[in-house]
Amino acid sequence: MAHVTFLGLGVMGYPMAAHLLNAGHQVTVYNRTTSKAEQWASDTGGKWAPTPKEAVSGADFVMACVGNDDDLRSVVLGDDGAFAGMSDGAIFVDHTTVSAIVTRELAAIGADKGIGWVDAPVSGGQAGAENGQLAVMCGGDEAHFEAAKPIIAAYSKGTVHFGEVGSGQLVKMVNQVCIAGAIQAVSEGLYMAMRAGLDAKKVADLVSQGAGGSWQLANRAGTMIDNEFNHGFAVDWMRKDLGIALAQGKDMGLSMPVTAMVDQFYAEVQQMGGGRWDTSSLIQRFRKMNDDGF
Repeated sequence: MAHVTFLGLGVMGYPMAAHLLNAGHQVTVYNRTTSKAEQWASDTGGKWAPTPKEAVSGADFVMACVGNDDDLRSVVLGDDGAFAGMSDGAIFVDHTTVSAIVTRELAAIGADKGIGWVDAPVSGGQAGAENGQLAVMCGGDEAHFEAAKPIIAAYSKGTVHFGEVGSGQLVKMVNQVCIAGAIQAVSEGLYMAMRAGLDAKKVADLVSQGAGGSWQLANRAGTMIDNEFNHGFAVDWMRKDLGIALAQGKDMGLSMPVTAMVDQFYAEVQQMGGGRWDTSSLIQRFRKMNDDGF
């Protein structure tokens, strides 16, 4: 069992930190909104601290799941940041989806301080975090990864090492690109079924069993048809992730027309007031375009 700190108690971090505690680790948390850290400690019996520096004192592993590049820098750097309090030999495991650039930047700063770094973005959404069934894609020194893997196991169903620092973030970009294309296809297919007067839920059930099946179709078709989007991974966050992927693709000289198109479709959903809707809300764009009363 290890002394672990968790930084960031959003819809993902809150249950992930609890899984660590339930696995028997000694856990201290930090959250920018102090009341949420206090609530976590009250709910779980764990500990909280008012700054990242204080939270990481004595920690073997520091996990983070915050919002974006700037949020990550804010909890890592500075007089009250995690690096100011971490011990030589401790390992920082970043579950935030951020750019490979900031990942490599912070890993290099950590290395100068004797701190290991594993970039470990996750897939599986809020349900995966709550059920401890996340897929975790990792980059970093292999020895650091192997040390962190048993800790990550508290909330993962699969944890894979892909190479040097930044590799995990690159795999997460691939993941988000694939999701975007899949949701767009499911939206078009389901809307076609509804406009044709078919029982769209029966269609989804059958198609899910064949070559047209996908996680999105199996898990989101029902709520998409029922016009329910107050759950899951928010459009605002998906646009952030797709922006990272598109910027990386541009640096690599790649043409990514489907990803760019879906990103713009999500921008239209945001304009409809759907920034906090689940990513499956792409189908709302079709409803608005056709104004058919669905």
